Amino acid sequence: MFDSEICARCKGRGYCGKSCPIFAKIKEFLPKTKTHFSGSSPPEIFVGRFFYPNINTGILSPQEYGNTEEYSMPELWYKKNLSIKEVLNLRGKLIYARFKSNVKDTRKKNRFLQLMQEISMADKNIATEIFLKKPPRYGFEASRQTAILTNPAPLQNARLEENPHIPKKVDYLVSDTDVKAATAISELYKAEIPTSNIIKILSAGLLGTGTRRKLVPTRWSITATDDTISKLLLSKIRYYPEISEIQLFHGYYVGNHYEFLLLPDKFSFEVIEAYFAGSVWNPTNQVSISQDYESFLGRKTYASNVTGAYYTARLALCEYLESKKRQASCFVMREERPEYNAPLGVGILRELSRDAFSKKPEIFNNIQEALQASQKRLKLPIQVFTQKSWLLKEYGKQKRLSNYFKI
Repeated sequence: MFDSEICARCKGRGYCGKSCPIFAKIKEFLPKTKTHFSGSSPPEIFVGRFFYPNINTGILSPQEYGNTEEYSMPELWYKKNLSIKEVLNLRGKLIYARFKSNVKDTRKKNRFLQLMQEISMADKNIATEIFLKKPPRYGFEASRQTAILTNPAPLQNARLEENPHIPKKVDYLVSDTDVKAATAISELYKAEIPTSNIIKILSAGLLGTGTRRKLVPTRWSITATDDTISKLLLSKIRYYPEISEIQLFHGYYVGNHYEFLLLPDKFSFEVIEAYFAGSVWNPTNQVSISQDYESFLGRKTYASNVTGAYYTARLALCEYLESKKRQASCFVMREERPEYNAPLGVGILRELSRDAFSKKPEIFNNIQEALQASQKRLKLPIQVFTQKSWLLKEYGKQKRLSNYFKI
């Protein structure tokens, strides 16, 4: 299986001694770039994590003007049903103009950082002029959490060619240095600011109390945002009545297939992922499995096996349960199939999961019937998931009043 840490450091240079299957898919889309160009930033920023707390930060922009929002928003990729090739084409056009920052630089007057923060707050594309110290290096950044990032180059100078359009709620919460980051994230979510935009604002070090604000690596801010919103919803969900029937949801996008099995019980959550041979992070000839779960009391540690995909699926589940004013135990089965052959980040998994829960569920009398229905869509034997499941083993152990009385 690919080591995401090594891949992120290698960026197609061949540290593993093999030709890079990821770089092979994006190099045809990489533009010929000069050291001076203008274009519409989607808007997008990126904050790295290597050599923390002294990290790479920067802005991303193509060499063209227009409606470039879809260059960076997984919400639009999923809505438009873009193929992997189409997303890579968009990502390959973005130039990552970067500069070094310390995570605590938000307390200083750094003109590059201030420009990056203005872009992070915008909800529409913004015309930007960029001067690079040298042409971009044709490499990439890749991880499970973030969409592929191409064309890094050191920034010499940059300026906005127009005033950014910033939603009033964003401007208000960024200006309020007495509001904690978790509270600000919750307020932005309630104001229907897109999740991908909240992630950028948090990453740019614009949320939290004044003395505690700092830059947050993009990879971390994605999980932090999903986790924070989930916990906000769970604080209410845990007091709702349980669902009264077994429900099954499913969804598919660019090689990612999900089955969501909801059981009448107190809230608990489990994700088991199967990475097929040949999928983006598994070039071996064997299926690889990852698993993480939590009980009604929640998790105290990071879901280090499934990583960011755990929190995107949990957020989608919590949004559904909150809309129904119910709680349930949820078992998630994900197949990452060979056709998912380039990393697009967990944002597409969040949108896939949300869409799955927006559809009418299949209803079953017992778990076996539900699993049989899932098996018809899964390519792997259902036992690959059920034999490892903590949640299914725990389900039914605690006696319920309905075992003794008809309610």
